[in-house]
Amino acid sequence: MELFDAVVESFVMDWQRWGLGILAVLVFWVLGFYARKIVFHYLHKISKKTETRIDDILIRRSKRPILAIFIVMGLIAGSRIMPVNGALHGAVNKTAVAAMLIIVTYFVAVLLVDIVGEYGARVFSNVAVTSLAQKMIYLTVIALGALVVLSQLGISITPILTALGVGSLAVALALQDTLTNLFAGFHILASRQVRPGDYISLDSGQEGYVLNIGWRTTSIRQLPNNIVIIPNSKLSSSIVTNYWLPEKEMSVLVQVGVSYASNLKKVEEVTIDVAREVLKKTTGGTGTFEPFIRYHTFGDSSINFTVILRVNEFVDQYLVKHEFVKELQERYGKEGIEIPFPQRVVHMNPQKSK
Repeated sequence: MELFDAVVESFVMDWQRWGLGILAVLVFWVLGFYARKIVFHYLHKISKKTETRIDDILIRRSKRPILAIFIVMGLIAGSRIMPVNGALHGAVNKTAVAAMLIIVTYFVAVLLVDIVGEYGARVFSNVAVTSLAQKMIYLTVIALGALVVLSQLGISITPILTALGVGSLAVALALQDTLTNLFAGFHILASRQVRPGDYISLDSGQEGYVLNIGWRTTSIRQLPNNIVIIPNSKLSSSIVTNYWLPEKEMSVLVQVGVSYASNLKKVEEVTIDVAREVLKKTTGGTGTFEPFIRYHTFGDSSINFTVILRVNEFVDQYLVKHEFVKELQERYGKEGIEIPFPQRVVHMNPQKSK
């Protein structure tokens, strides 16, 4: 009878410990849920008062990891209360630590990607903010974290590194084209001759704004709002005109011709006056620039010259040219300056006509 009572008492105590262990897990889960809800509510209020965006990124990316960490802590506490043997308890602890490392690794990876995306142009001045740069940062952190987790679990990483070294040769041969584009993308990023946002033109005829430099291709948005996908190797071997280097401002040349009977000094004064007004009032025109003209050709029916204007960036030239041609034609009409059309004088030989 005493033995039976002891067995029943031990069984009841085991169930109590199991229940307390499960309760500990639930308590930590609830604490994590409310801690995330209450603490982050106040953190959001504080972050709104700061000018930097780093605290906003940190708060946004911390929500899920904080709850996961509380759950893992609850599993550790529960395993200590539950009636489990020492080997199982050690395995649970080792797995919990590995889970902690996985959570921290993921948190650091996504946090760095967001920070690079938000502040890359200023903080990382030598690296263009592209999906390629962000993915490389993410994969590097994940790879390092995976090695640490495997080491924590007691798995030797030396054979893994050896296998990766041997297998990399086969992978390189199988993915030769992909790796060519990958390293071409690294070259484009490192040279900083083509950056996201730049307006470029290729010798093959494609031109537009660079949207992104990816691990295999570069995407360009053309002015008709179409997307052109160019392999990185093709881009790196092309002759590229970057209209945003060394600066976005650029000169615009407009060809004009006036009749031979025109007073060229007056033509120059009127043309420069019109160009100056157009640059000041037209969106995209560089109002501080002093336009000028250069006569260059005695044409068949006109004296031709070039008007040099200046715009803030490549696409602004279209509106500035549009307004300039309209204003110049109207002003020439008022000033009596003739813009001749092509004409040809034919002399007839009366002797041959007979």
